[in-house]
Amino acid sequence: MNHPLLDRLQTQHGVPLLELDAIAAHIQAAAPKISVLFCTEDPRRFDETLDLAVVLPQLLKSFPQRLSAAVIARSAEKAVQARYGFRTWPALVFVSAAGWHGTIEGMRNWADFVRETADILDAAPRRAPGIGVPVAAADASAACH
Repeated sequence: MNHPLLDRLQTQHGVPLLELDAIAAHIQAAAPKISVLFCTEDPRRFDETLDLAVVLPQLLKSFPQRLSAAVIARSAEKAVQARYGFRTWPALVFVSAAGWHGTIEGMRNWADFVRETADILDAAPRRAPGIGVPVAAADASAACH
């Protein structure tokens, strides 16, 4: 990856580093667990990234039957950001084969991480928010698809 704490996620905790073309397969393979996609950006610019690299294994231990994790390769992060609509780095994006469950942006205290993660895991999956201008459907029937 690009920092020892990020490398440790892969070597000590078995968290894969995913390119864009591998994300969907990871999400499918993780089912019925929810995948948490760790978007790091540059840890030299966003020092909270290193804090999240320490927190992520603890979240996985706290929700072992419900979470699977992957670090998103830097080359794929902008596409993931556009798809899931987060604005702040670093971000934990929670997704499953059924859809987007939620995102935690930036650092929190531990109690807030646990509470927010539990809320996200209990939430029904929904359409990812994306970034940009909403597109209106040509007719009402197209809006449902």
